[in-house]
Parts: sequence; structure tokens; C-alpha cells
Amino acid sequence: MAKVPRHFHFVFGLREQDEPFHLMHYLCLESCRRTQAPERIFFHCRHLPYGPLWDRIAPHLDIRRVGERPRGFDPSLYQQSAEGRFIADRGYVYAHEADFIRLEALIQHGGIYADMDTLFVQRYDDALLTHDCVLGEEAAMPDTTTGVLRPSLCNAVIIAQANAPFLLQWQALARQEFDGTWSRHSCQAASQLWMSNPGLVQVAPLWRFYGLGSSIAGLKSLFEVDAPLPPGALSLHLWAHLWWSADRTDFSAFHQGLLNEDYVRAGATTYARLARPWLEPDA
Repeated sequence: MAKVPRHFHFVFGLREQDEPFHLMHYLCLESCRRTQAPERIFFHCRHLPYGPLWDRIAPHLDIRRVGERPRGFDPSLYQQSAEGRFIADRGYVYAHEADFIRLEALIQHGGIYADMDTLFVQRYDDALLTHDCVLGEEAAMPDTTTGVLRPSLCNAVIIAQANAPFLLQWQALARQEFDGTWSRHSCQAASQLWMSNPGLVQVAPLWRFYGLGSSIAGLKSLFEVDAPLPPGALSLHLWAHLWWSADRTDFSAFHQGLLNEDYVRAGATTYARLARPWLEPDA
């Protein structure tokens, strides 16, 4: 049986970089490097990061420059809805472009994609790499029409063989469905395909990748208290768009300015405890 290559893919720097490479992003890559024993780490970017942490991690990366925006991603559509205008005003457009780039990279190369606001905890077991495509379940989402909760898949971790049928169908649907709203083309499209073609994707339970959720309680468990992880958790998604800016406080008062080396070294929190081993370079 063919295996997914232990090649990790990250997408970053779709916008001009005006601040040094952040510690959270460094710890994402360093925790990947030291827990996953990757054969290669592909770093897909348009604008190169800079700063001391970037200089430390860059030699371990296979840097692939991103060119023109991917097919299906049309920024003009943000003006067609209030949600789209909010996304554009908040500067989240890069996240949607990354949705398309990750699918292109995995279809071409195969491997494991993860968002840059990931912290790796344990090695992804080999059994996960024997499937054509693996996605993790996230908390159920309300149907946009009825409000009824429906199962949902998250695209922050994707494990797939090159040209996996699920990814090819997802890419085609994403190009068709993208309308400038948050997840119609991404998580909603993946969930729709899962419901109609369950045999094309292996679904990992929520606690594998998303054990601490995108809620006020979930962010508190990550950054304010030291909470136990669900047994079998392999990595944590940090939901950075909900707290990165100090101006956004609807989910948490925590923000990127507080996530520094002092916090990681001394913080009595889940994230600080799990990230601490990766602060110092290995020998």
C-alpha cells in the first residue's frame, strides 16, 4: 500500500512582511521538525520572512515561491456580502488564498499540510499515512440555512497522497463555490463532499488535531490555564485569527504581543508547557 510521504507543507508570506518572523510561527516549524522527523518541509511563500528566528529555521526548509494568485481565488467577490467585506477589512484575505494553495501543493506533491498556527505535540502515526486523504473533524457547525448543527471537517491539517480523488473533487468544488465568505469553499465544501462520498476521505476524530476548540473556553485552555490534552492528541490548532490582533477581544484578551519567549519559558499554560521544549535549538 502506498504511503503519504512524510513531507510537510506550510503556506506563509502571501502579504508583504513588515514585522520579524513571530515566535509562534517559529515554534510551529520547530515543533514539526523535532516531533515529526519530516523528510522535507516545504515552505510556500510569496514574500520571504526576516528576523533572527527566521534565520534560525530557514536552513531546514525547502522554500517554494508562490507566484500569481491561484485559479478560483477572486478577491473581487469580497464586496458582494457583508461577511466578505468584513473579511477583507480585517485583512484575512490571505487565508483564503492559502486555502487554494494548500490543495494545489498536496495534489502535486502529496504530504501533510498544516496551518502555521499549529503546535505539534506527538509524531503523526504511520497508520494515518496509509490513506489517500485524511482530515480531522472539528466542532459541529450550524447549517447556514436551517441553523441545525452539522458535522464539519477542518482544513488546518490535511494528509493526502498526490492526486488524491477527494482533493481533486474538493479543488473543483472550491473553485466553483468561492464567494468571499469564510468557509463555503473550504471546510463547508469538504464536509459536503464527505457526506456524499464518505469512502474518499478518512476522518480523524476531533481530539487528534483540534482538541482545544475555537471558543472562548478553548482559547482560555490554550493560553491562560494549563489544561490536560485529550488522550491521543497529535497537534494543536491555535485559531490565531481569533486572537492575533490586540484590537480583537471578543474571544480572548490574549494577543500576539503577549506570546513571547518570557511567556513560553515561564507561563503556566497549556501552550507554554508544550512549546517550551522547542525554544532552544537542538544540538
